[in-house]
Amino acid sequence: MSKKFLFPILLAASVTPVWASGYRFGSQTVSAQATADANAAEAADASAQFFNPAALSKLSGSQYQLGGTLVVPQMSYQDHGSTRFTGSSTGGTTPSGFAPDHALVPTFYLSRALNADLTWGLGVYVPYAAKLNYGSTWQGRYALKSIELASLAINPSLAWKLDARQSVGFGLTAEYMKAKLSQAVDVPGSIAALAAAGVGGAVISAIQAEGGNPAVLASAQDAHAQIKGDGWGYGFNLGYLVDLSDSTRFGLAYRSPISHTLKGDTIWDFSTVTTDPIVNHFLQNSSHKVNSDGRVKLMTPETVSANVFSQLNATWAAMADVTWTRNSRLQDLHIEFPGSQLGDEVIRQRWRDTFRVSVGANYRLNERTVLKGGVALDQSPVRSSELTHPALPDGDRTWLSAGLSYKLDAASSVDLAYSYVQFDQVEGNYSNDCSPLSTACTGNGETTKGLYKTRLQLLGVSYNRKF
Repeated sequence: MSKKFLFPILLAASVTPVWASGYRFGSQTVSAQATADANAAEAADASAQFFNPAALSKLSGSQYQLGGTLVVPQMSYQDHGSTRFTGSSTGGTTPSGFAPDHALVPTFYLSRALNADLTWGLGVYVPYAAKLNYGSTWQGRYALKSIELASLAINPSLAWKLDARQSVGFGLTAEYMKAKLSQAVDVPGSIAALAAAGVGGAVISAIQAEGGNPAVLASAQDAHAQIKGDGWGYGFNLGYLVDLSDSTRFGLAYRSPISHTLKGDTIWDFSTVTTDPIVNHFLQNSSHKVNSDGRVKLMTPETVSANVFSQLNATWAAMADVTWTRNSRLQDLHIEFPGSQLGDEVIRQRWRDTFRVSVGANYRLNERTVLKGGVALDQSPVRSSELTHPALPDGDRTWLSAGLSYKLDAASSVDLAYSYVQFDQVEGNYSNDCSPLSTACTGNGETTKGLYKTRLQLLGVSYNRKF
């Protein structure tokens, strides 16, 4: 009977920038979002340090950017024959509205030139996020009912000018994650399997010995499990920026992996199985589904980026970025339950390394207004339908972005950005490898099979000020 399954998935979220590839959030800076994140080498404002800490060297005085992105997802699911571990249908209903109507995510960046060669910066942003609630009755409830993942990164950086054309940068990252996962526990399937194996009589006798009424097993319902966990992880990032000419700039950036150990609590609820509390208590304890700690270790992937920016003339600028992400650091997740008799929950992810390619352009409309646009192709880390879990029904996606920067006065400006993200539709056929009757592992043994369709809209606004 699975339950821990949720914790790993939540953790998986930390493995890869809400709704970019994997669980990475899709917009850490509004000014970059307007070009589909193609402007990493532009160094236009304090948020440039997210992509490359060396870009701080291009900023004068002190300045900050305060922004927010409204995320509006649209998702649907069509079941294609999800089954219990016994091979019978899970039944249930088709979920609707399982993605939130919207979510608002803030960002903050600050930079300050210490002298002619050194510039200090600070970024506070959301690197990973996810929120889905399929409900308690949908066809894939034994894999997942709901997931919530929230994170916050604090990233101070320092840039140093090597000479008139070159600069390097270094940053440290403290990353906090908090997650909650829940799923149904397949008690009806387990009872049916025990009866088919000819050991149902022993179960009935044991229940009668405790004073329970085994007749209620005929109408047994699902139990429920929930796990919550959080923790901090630490990493670093590096950057190099060079002016190839007076109008063209090239950058390289590296962001390190971050090791996480998420610890939390697991709660099992068998009160919904039958109307007989003695039977429920017996089923919970005989299956060793007692409340306990939960723990999982994982490492987020590193990224390597190369980018270029060129001011073609007084009106037009062009830019591009290529980012490689080592998602293959996430293979199988082993969730442990210290202090209990439960075996590990093993979640098969086996992600692949991915590329994200983006190109963009700026058009200076007048002295106050710069129009921006960009397109990006972003690979999904999920390898196949057999590894597509409801917590991440991820597919390759295409980004279309547009926006503008408007100067309010000599010291302040605002940025606006809109992005439409179309995901490839994904056919999931994920099977958990553990039978709920096993004592060596934890799992429902279900197969969740269906078609996921996703599209996403992002609307960002930020305010920049020099002081």
